[in-house]
Amino acid sequence: MRVAICEDDPFHQQLIVEAIQNYALFQAPSIDIVLCTQQPADLLSQIDTTAIDCYILDIELGGAVNGLDIAKTIREQDPLAHIIFMTSYANYLQLTFTYKVAALDFIVKDTPAQMQHNVVEALQAALTKYTQLGTTASTKWFQVKMGEKVKNIALEDIYYFETSSQPHKLELYERNGHYSFYGALKDLAYLDDHFFRCHKSFIIHLKNVKEFNFKSRYVLMENGSRCPIAFRLIVPLQKRLKSLSS
Repeated sequence: MRVAICEDDPFHQQLIVEAIQNYALFQAPSIDIVLCTQQPADLLSQIDTTAIDCYILDIELGGAVNGLDIAKTIREQDPLAHIIFMTSYANYLQLTFTYKVAALDFIVKDTPAQMQHNVVEALQAALTKYTQLGTTASTKWFQVKMGEKVKNIALEDIYYFETSSQPHKLELYERNGHYSFYGALKDLAYLDDHFFRCHKSFIIHLKNVKEFNFKSRYVLMENGSRCPIAFRLIVPLQKRLKSLSS
């Protein structure tokens, strides 16, 4: 779970970072801080380009843009992101409802120890929801488990799956990275119709194909990779493409 922090007070920012790092180190290695800033503009510039699952936002940022404004922008872009507010004033709680941003938690800045405790509790709740996201029946996410780490990947971001050179493992290539995990292609039969097993060692996402070359029997993916097409699967692939376009 990728976390971004926007807190303009250096002391409070450090408390938040320490709480997250300690929790991630000893209990939740899936958590990673991808951005920590005092400037709202820094975070706003990353919302469209950086995959972020959980935001920790100070409401009072000492400028024209506050944490509630940032949260409203986040919600417009990502309705599933977890938002945790930090504030020195408990009466700001009502504003979070006024802005209709569906915050996961609202933390009042108390003593350092209490504040860190509350941050960890909020992260635990966010991580639970993040883990559940990739396991629901109607999910649009694929969940990768790598040891104690869990990562949710949007199906639309996946380029392809490939059997690994290591026994009983698969390689997954997507817009934001490449992951290796234990599994078998036959276990991915539940994926929607935009996924097609074009070869005994490959499952591709048809919407992320840049070029089909049936003569040379390969597909060129948007990331530049070539995936082979088995001869016996050319006709089934053409039929699948026709059904998706109709």
